[in-house]
This record gives sequence, C-alpha cells and structure tokens, in this order.
Amino acid sequence: MSNYLISISGDVTVTDEIIHDPISKLKVKAFDLLRSTFKPSKGEIRYFVTSGEEKLAFETKGYKKHRQVLVLHMIAWYCLYLGLMEAQIHPALPI
Repeated sequence: MSNYLISISGDVTVTDEIIHDPISKLKVKAFDLLRSTFKPSKGEIRYFVTSGEEKLAFETKGYKKHRQVLVLHMIAWYCLYLGLMEAQIHPALPI
C-alpha cells in the first residue's frame, strides 16, 4: 500500500485533515461530519465514509482528471490509519 502524507492544521478548532499524494500531487481533504461543517466545492470529487457512529466526508482539492481509483485508495489508506476497519465508502451521504 502506498504511503501518503497527512497535514494537520495548527489551529485546535479545526478538525479537518488533508491527505497528500506526493507522486500525483493530488490532495484529499477529510471532514469529520460530527464535529465540522462540509460545504461541497464545484469541480471536485467527493465521497463519504461510515463506520459505526463515525461519518466522514472526503473531497479532492485541485482535481485535474486524476483516476478516481487513486482517490478511493487514498480514502481507504486514511481509514486504515484511523483504525476504521469496517469503514464503508459511499458516493453520496447515506441517510
């Protein structure tokens, strides 16, 4: 599995993190939907993850026709990093 980088804001009130792929330069921002707000950006790809009570949103930053499998791989890697072994990735926010 590839290694990605995670940047975390120095601001303690911000709970969102950004996953970086150093090879393709693609960035995917992770939002904890229970602690932060998520407003979709036009032209970006987004996915949602559920795992038990956890609900996360992921959105690309600077999407330029990267393969969507790369975005999904980055999300799966991040879920493993968080220890969300039963995470399910959805194309839309499940109710």
